[in-house]
Amino acid sequence: MNPYQESADASRNVILVMRMDPDSDPEDNARKLQEFSELTKALNDRVVDIITQERYPDRKYNVGSGKAKEIAIAARDKRANRVIFYDPLSTSQIYNLSKLCNEAGASCRVMDRFQLILDIFAQRATTHRSKLQVELARLRYELPNARMLVSLSKKEERAGWGGLGDYEDSYEQDIKKRIARISSELKKADLEEEARRVYRHKNGFFIVSLAGYTNAGKSTLFNALVDEQTESKDMFFTTLIPKTRALLINKRKILLTDTVGFIEDLPHFLVDAFRSTLEGIYFSDMILLVVDFSESAEHIRKKLMISHETLWEKSTSNIITVLNKSETMKPAERKKKLQELEHLIYNPIFISAKTGMGIQDLVEEINENLPPLMTRTISLPNDERGAAALSWFYDNGVVEEILYGKYMTFEFSAAEDVMVRADDIVLKANG
Repeated sequence: MNPYQESADASRNVILVMRMDPDSDPEDNARKLQEFSELTKALNDRVVDIITQERYPDRKYNVGSGKAKEIAIAARDKRANRVIFYDPLSTSQIYNLSKLCNEAGASCRVMDRFQLILDIFAQRATTHRSKLQVELARLRYELPNARMLVSLSKKEERAGWGGLGDYEDSYEQDIKKRIARISSELKKADLEEEARRVYRHKNGFFIVSLAGYTNAGKSTLFNALVDEQTESKDMFFTTLIPKTRALLINKRKILLTDTVGFIEDLPHFLVDAFRSTLEGIYFSDMILLVVDFSESAEHIRKKLMISHETLWEKSTSNIITVLNKSETMKPAERKKKLQELEHLIYNPIFISAKTGMGIQDLVEEINENLPPLMTRTISLPNDERGAAALSWFYDNGVVEEILYGKYMTFEFSAAEDVMVRADDIVLKANG
């Protein structure tokens, strides 16, 4: 019996379709199919059937014509409301498949994996900025096929001597205008975010970002480090909007950010739209690359390669590879797996974000790998002006023991870019 054939509410029934090239790796295909199925959990959909085919892509249906008819009948019989393909579908392929389903008596939406991811992001987007990013991704996806979309959806209509030409041009231009407007608005938001990053650095904060493949346990680790209960579920993309909290490690002020997870074959429309979110990772002082170490070495290798490809694009930050869920294996097994993957792993730390194992080791590793604090001796007049300036130093770095006399003399440690601002305060305090 197929485990996906259990009955379910028709409004949540989905059929997954995956076409595999004949020369592709079977294990890699199995991993992709499992991940594809896991994606549907993020929308509370239920998989009622999985249909696969080994062949090269068909221009009309993506799968072969016989398999396409089989899919249409399965959609009808299992009352599926969505048929989702792993491969990207062209507008004409979606039209042809939808027509087959309709002729078979199925009432369903035909879509691809990108549209599924976009639906997940749209549901999770709660801020104005994230909603704009999702809308931008959708418009960039639609733009190349705008003319085809109008031609197919208005096939029976003919507007004057020019047919649908004027309507198609208008629709395409409307998309371009909306893309330009949203891009402009997001650029303004990005400048504001960059200003916040600069302000945080100037106020003595180090920036540390959690990154890694989706569902690796980043949010659970975030909770463990900042003692907070951010949403943490066993499903993809629980964190869409980055969350930032303050953290103090050995007198160093840190801003820890939980970010959206990476995923294989993420469409470039989505990557481009969320590039500003990724840049928050690129410009960090340190990246904690979280890995689900309980998976097989081959799965970990693939996910690490995808993560590194994303990070290496721009980032020059120090990386600590956080090997999460390590409590599920014995020390000898951990060591063996680490040896297999050591060429992809930097500064490894074994932890369990769930049980707390290794968290203190991670905190110490963060402290050791952050950029060094710059230290200098500061003297302030021992009066009201000096006392006012001293409070600023306490807020923006580490103040060591103070020696009192005519002047208050102490050692002040902070990030290098705080020093210019510190000098301004000293000059003002010395009048």
